[in-house]
Amino acid sequence: MADRKAALKGQPNGLSATKMNAQQLALLAALLDEYASNVPEQAAATRAAQIKAAGNKLFFAWAGAPGKGEGHYYRVQGPTFLVEYDNTQNGNNHVHSVWRDLAGDFGYDLLGDHVQASHSK
Repeated sequence: MADRKAALKGQPNGLSATKMNAQQLALLAALLDEYASNVPEQAAATRAAQIKAAGNKLFFAWAGAPGKGEGHYYRVQGPTFLVEYDNTQNGNNHVHSVWRDLAGDFGYDLLGDHVQASHSK
């Protein structure tokens, strides 16, 4: 049976924020601010709090080519969230992007968890 929670175990891949220079950290902060602020105000505040709480426990990973029109993918992983951007479909002209909350992932069955914990024999 597949687990519907985000399955991200072990050390995250990519460049640790602890090894980034000031310019790289500023770019990472701007990128995360774009994801955090591109949702309704309450959700944006939650995301901003997650980013702040992550501190330097962030990792940035890149795969693909740097040129325009070439396929590429990146991810930013923190202790409680994961951001992914994928532009590898339809001739590298079809983007998918997602913010995943690792503690409250969209696929998590909260009711099922409650029933199992509170109402099973």
